[in-house]
Amino acid sequence: MRIARLLAATSFAALALTVALAATSTKLGAQGMSSDPPHTLDLTWDRWLDHNEVGERMQLMARTWPKFLTLTSMGDSYGGRELWVMTINNPDTGPEMSKAGMFIEANVHGNEIQGGEICLYTIWYLMENYDRNPEIQRMVDERVFYIAPTVNPDGRDYFMDGTGSGARTGHVPVDSDGDGLFDEDGPDDLNENGVIEQIRKYVPGEGTHRLNQHDSRIMETVAPGEKGDWVLLGSEGLDNDGDGRVNEDPPGGYDPNRNYAADWQPNYIQGGSMDYPFRPPESRATEDFLAAHPNIAGMQSYHNSGGMILRPPGSAWYGDFPASDIRVYDEIGENGERILPWYNYLIIWRGLYTVHGGSIDWTSDGHGILSFSNELWNGGKYFQSPLLTEQMNNPFSPLSAGRSRFFFDDFVEFGEMYEEWTPFDHPDYGEVEMGGWGKYTGRINPRFMSMETFHRNMAFTLYHADEMPIMRMGETRVETMGGGLYRVQVDIINERLIPSITARAMNNRVVRPDLLTTDGNVEIVAAGWVVDKNRPGKTRMIDQEELSRIMIRSGHPGRTTKTIEYLVRGSGNMEVTYSSVKGGTVSTTVRVR
Repeated sequence: MRIARLLAATSFAALALTVALAATSTKLGAQGMSSDPPHTLDLTWDRWLDHNEVGERMQLMARTWPKFLTLTSMGDSYGGRELWVMTINNPDTGPEMSKAGMFIEANVHGNEIQGGEICLYTIWYLMENYDRNPEIQRMVDERVFYIAPTVNPDGRDYFMDGTGSGARTGHVPVDSDGDGLFDEDGPDDLNENGVIEQIRKYVPGEGTHRLNQHDSRIMETVAPGEKGDWVLLGSEGLDNDGDGRVNEDPPGGYDPNRNYAADWQPNYIQGGSMDYPFRPPESRATEDFLAAHPNIAGMQSYHNSGGMILRPPGSAWYGDFPASDIRVYDEIGENGERILPWYNYLIIWRGLYTVHGGSIDWTSDGHGILSFSNELWNGGKYFQSPLLTEQMNNPFSPLSAGRSRFFFDDFVEFGEMYEEWTPFDHPDYGEVEMGGWGKYTGRINPRFMSMETFHRNMAFTLYHADEMPIMRMGETRVETMGGGLYRVQVDIINERLIPSITARAMNNRVVRPDLLTTDGNVEIVAAGWVVDKNRPGKTRMIDQEELSRIMIRSGHPGRTTKTIEYLVRGSGNMEVTYSSVKGGTVSTTVRVR
């Protein structure tokens, strides 16, 4: 009885506490003071948007936060769709071109859609948290962001509105099969269920495949010398042009990420490269935008399959970067592996495959931008466990490779992603069965797993943006030398990891040199860099004719303070200005007397 009364009293106290907390929560919520404050825009992140919806959401955010957001277009796609780009800048802290810029693009390939949502989420998150989170406010105040959610809107809508088959490309017409016709044999959804399925035909004792003994959905190749009961006849479709092939000339037929000028190769070396760099209007418009914004110092291109943080170069023959650049890439990429579980930091050609004419090779080599490409989905995340991933790779495990996706679809997605094999009377093959995976499976994360994917990738990209160069002026010192001469020292600081000019950019001469200028009523007799301001020693003299305007071709290294020393004659105010295209412009005034 005593225990029962104690339990009853405890339960009553817990109930009272629950009611009190609920009342308090309601009261705080009504005052806008709850632990999770209300959003300005209650946007959902559990569905995929077509291009019009992407534009509508961007317009809504631009209207909601007009001080910070400016929505423009880089141009039109081949199909006439706007290439939206959102500029995020706080005008109170300076014009956009005075700050290091972060360019974020997505949906280069039409079927790689989730990066577009990450871009939208990034805009929304920065605005929603500007007044709540000091770190977010600082980043928005110090940086400018250029965010382009879909640079292949024709491919995106083709993927969203159709079966998803053949949606990787852009839509400039290409004669993929060399018959003189363009885009005349694309996929055919014969049973009109929204999926381009695989076809199998039952041929007892004459086939190349058999059914898996545990799951009849899975087709297994029989051993040499054996006969199976089934043959696979490829993907659902028809031979529309009568050349004996099916679905071989879909809309487009090139790769939008093989058309940039760095290491571009013709089509017989790099498939999908088109006739020459920047041939499609989408890559041309992107390049024009980059050229008009030399302040861009960081680049993120979101792709979608493999769970990778990729850096250039795309091909081995192109050679690797200078050691100083590699150190910067390595620090960001290795920290990225901590921000993004299941992701590996890799060089494109070594960790993925060879890419000639890729976008981040061009942004690096043609514009001096430190660039990454994230492959957003990793199949290991289906089960969120390294142990289960090992079982998936064990052929004797019930979760082995062929069955693991079915296990996930059956028990987590409730069969939504797979179309069961179903009899069909094919006009060419007769009685067959068709079935297969839907367009949202394999390369795109399940919708219910979107938030973590969106947030963690955004966090990595913001971390990258926060390491872009920021120039500051430090301490100044004036020493009388006699005879009307003065020694003036000024500390110049790059607070962040990324240099104001990468070594690759300096070697390629694609970024304007940093400029160190002076103005005032003094005559500069000599100038040089102090080797170590804390130790007496020689100054490295600058061998330039015009010492009031010193060009610094190598830029300013990251996390470094350099001291410029002037020998001047005269007295008065001396303004010293350091101007960096990618690190901003800063000044200080020194009183010489």
